[in-house]
Amino acid sequence: MKNLRFTAFYFTLATIIAMFVGLFGGVANAASTADELHREAHQALQTLYKSNPVAVDISKKAKAILVFPNIVKAGLVFGGSYGEGVLMKDGKVSGYYNSVSASWGLQIGAQSYGYAVFLMNDNALSYLDKSEGWELGVGPTIVVVNEGAAKNISTSTLKDDAYAFVFDQQGLMASLSIEGTKVTRIKR
Repeated sequence: MKNLRFTAFYFTLATIIAMFVGLFGGVANAASTADELHREAHQALQTLYKSNPVAVDISKKAKAILVFPNIVKAGLVFGGSYGEGVLMKDGKVSGYYNSVSASWGLQIGAQSYGYAVFLMNDNALSYLDKSEGWELGVGPTIVVVNEGAAKNISTSTLKDDAYAFVFDQQGLMASLSIEGTKVTRIKR
């Protein structure tokens, strides 16, 4: 009887996650062409800039900006996320990338979000270009900027290789982290 309740519980959770993935799944594939992905990345940056003036200041000092307008994440014990984005230098697209992560642990739910990584120096940009995929949290120093950290950042205190902003979160997921995410160049 106990195993039956345990199985029913996980079946119910799997059904809930499948519904969330169904709701957000089409969003992850929304950018079917390079032009659409570029347009979505530009719109995502504007959304970020409207909600976070520190991002605007950092963008003026950045060598390049890696923008993922829509990442879809889902999990039930095992989870994962995926999305595609662009690398922008001087306001122009210079490459296309995907963002992939896998996780396991106490997690349930699904959500979508966007994130932007501001590459502040040649070291960070070179690492992205030369690596076979950049695992965020390994390599150049990356600071994930939340509302609390943003209050302490100014253009005169920028000393790290990269700054990341997560924005436009939708859905229900117990946690959100970009550490452990692998960013890899793709062809479009």
